[in-house]
Amino acid sequence: MPPRLPAVAVPAPVTETRTARASRAALQARAALSRASRRAVMAAAVALGATMLMNAPVEAAVAIGQKAPDFIATDVTGQQRRLSDFAGKFVVLEWTNPGCPFVRKHYGSGNMQSTQKAAADKGVVWLAINSTERAASDYLPPPQLAAWMKEKSAAASHVLMDEDGTIGRAYGARTTPHLYIVDPKGVLVYAGGIDSIASARADDIKNATNYVTRALGEAFGGQAISAAATRPYGCSIKYKI
Repeated sequence: MPPRLPAVAVPAPVTETRTARASRAALQARAALSRASRRAVMAAAVALGATMLMNAPVEAAVAIGQKAPDFIATDVTGQQRRLSDFAGKFVVLEWTNPGCPFVRKHYGSGNMQSTQKAAADKGVVWLAINSTERAASDYLPPPQLAAWMKEKSAAASHVLMDEDGTIGRAYGARTTPHLYIVDPKGVLVYAGGIDSIASARADDIKNATNYVTRALGEAFGGQAISAAATRPYGCSIKYKI
């Protein structure tokens, strides 16, 4: 009887090995492409300054019902303005930056201007505030910001510069636009978005609830503001670090 040969492992066919290798390579390529696509989308959003904050609740540095922090700032004409100078009146604070697509949505459509004019008709003081730091790529110096506001026929009472971010941080402003309402007693009565549809599409405005207009209407009507704190949406404010 011939001697028994030892067992020997039979290698898998070369075609199977090549197939498996090709499959792994395809999976790795798809994963790399997916990562690259995500990075590209994020980079594009950052380039536009369009960091969306609509999905996370934002708490103001001062709570609804508390005294609004007083401040003094220089407007685009070089004049100093103090919040307490407008005691006895409703005051709207609007954080803005013309480089932001969401700001351009509301100014390009005329929605922000009509909201400002409706407030002015009630005797409301409207302060537009730009907290964008000077080093930001879309920072506009006072003359250019004033020219942009004039070109858009803005109806803000005053446009204020806050390049060091002191006022924005005091109120916890996070986005452009981000809006606040201070009552005649200097109490914060509203903080949040301009309206209920968080998008950069102007076509959505007609279907949205304008929170600022509604809040002012309720306040002037002697009613409690039904939505005193809402989620702002827009571009992240480029604060000085």
